[in-house]
Amino acid sequence: MDEISYVIVFPTIFSKNKIPLLITNIKKILKIKKQEFKSVKRDDDIILVDANDPVFASSAINLLFGVEKIAIARQIKNDFQNIISEITSIGGNLLLKGEKFLVKVEGTSKGFLTKDVEIATTSSIIEKKQNLGAHPGTDENYDKLLYSYLTKNNAYICIFSDKGNGGIPNEIQKEKTICAVYDELSAVSCFETIKQGNDVKIIVCYRQKSELMNLAKIINQILPRLAQDNVELEFFELKIKPTGIKNYLIYINSILQIMLQYTNTRISIALSPLIFSSNFIDNSLKQIFEKKKIPIMPLAGVDSRLFNDAKEIGLERNLKKLEKIIPITTDEVPIYAKKEVESCFKTKKIISIKVGPNNVHDILDSFEENH
Repeated sequence: MDEISYVIVFPTIFSKNKIPLLITNIKKILKIKKQEFKSVKRDDDIILVDANDPVFASSAINLLFGVEKIAIARQIKNDFQNIISEITSIGGNLLLKGEKFLVKVEGTSKGFLTKDVEIATTSSIIEKKQNLGAHPGTDENYDKLLYSYLTKNNAYICIFSDKGNGGIPNEIQKEKTICAVYDELSAVSCFETIKQGNDVKIIVCYRQKSELMNLAKIINQILPRLAQDNVELEFFELKIKPTGIKNYLIYINSILQIMLQYTNTRISIALSPLIFSSNFIDNSLKQIFEKKKIPIMPLAGVDSRLFNDAKEIGLERNLKKLEKIIPITTDEVPIYAKKEVESCFKTKKIISIKVGPNNVHDILDSFEENH
């Protein structure tokens, strides 16, 4: 019997009732990334992608939300002895001399327990790979995980696996949400907005031209998550002093005024109760409700994961900037800069980006920046 290798996509627990949309998004991202594939189909609660290049295909798919983990695996029939033999062969070949390994089997078993497979396979590897000196580890202490997943009819012996982005599939919320990116915190907020299934329209705000390089790099990390070939961005220059907490709050309030001018009824705001005062947040929410729009607060309840999300979108080098934003102790709610908001619409610049390797250059070239 021919053994078939697939890219295996494991939906998050919140995505298991949204698998058809996740399949649609997988096909979309593969086409955008020009990865050829023969099929994308379902086997119980997992998705199988028969791709020409599984490594590059798995990398592309792992940009999506709604994915718990992703793996490259060999498909065989769900048979006790066959599974043990394949894990011993495939998994054993992945082991290095002296490594501690852990056999983990999950999914649907027929006539046996997954624990039985784990025990029998561990013994088989010890016996047949004696020359490696490999020995079993524990759940808390191992060098290599030999993971397999069972469906009703098949077993998938993983050669490689990686953690997904979590969340739910892109655009499960059909109505577009306006989202502003103006610094590292707002970038994480935008990331979380997409992660929660919102179809976003991104505007970018800056106070001085020197901020554009950093913002272009931040936007470049977000664009691939949208699973769109072309994205239209709108830029606004707000001439507000870039230093001081009060000016920062004025800046945020002013950006909210820009977002309120859009016809979108859903507005994502980069505010967290862990960072901003309740007075400031309440004031922002009140303004949104007064315009008969719906506020989205993706950072509500997000604590230290904020820094993990920043790393996830490639902002490791920006963590110091993010840390400087966080210690806001004032209860003051300064009003927005009305004059600056009114004049910023004259600076509005619409840039259409074909998502790819030249995003940063395309953005900066549009502003005729030297870089």
